[in-house]
Amino acid sequence: MIKKVALGKPLPDVEVQATGGKTFRLSELKGTPLVLYFYPKDQTPGCTTEGQDFRDRYAAFKKAKAVVLGVSRDSLASHEKFKAAHGFPFDLVSDPDEKLCRLFGVMKEKQNYGRTYLGVDRSTFVFDREGVLRKEFRGVKVAGHVDQVLEEVRRL
Repeated sequence: MIKKVALGKPLPDVEVQATGGKTFRLSELKGTPLVLYFYPKDQTPGCTTEGQDFRDRYAAFKKAKAVVLGVSRDSLASHEKFKAAHGFPFDLVSDPDEKLCRLFGVMKEKQNYGRTYLGVDRSTFVFDREGVLRKEFRGVKVAGHVDQVLEEVRRL
């Protein structure tokens, strides 16, 4: 059983599926800073803006030698359309069974129009080159967030 992610602990050894037909283990990304950002749903206003912000600052993340991955419960087909529609230069990870979401503790009870449901709490995790979690942002507000993440990556 894999333990939940925690500050100061290593990347989980979990296999994920991403856009571009990629399947890999998160632990294989050691050696470079990693930014994993969890978002609720493809093609929604806040999630689109967040993805565009990461896209617009992608050159700076690349200069810092960081890998950026977006994660949601949407299907790979939905992710491919979302990525293409907005020109995202990074991959999106599909987590339909919520395995990754639960491992990172981002599932949260939410309310919308009086209806209560379990959804993804917008969150970002920054891992260092050794694959150790150094910073977590939970309950993220989109405005200005990507700049905060970039600042953390540059500190590594």
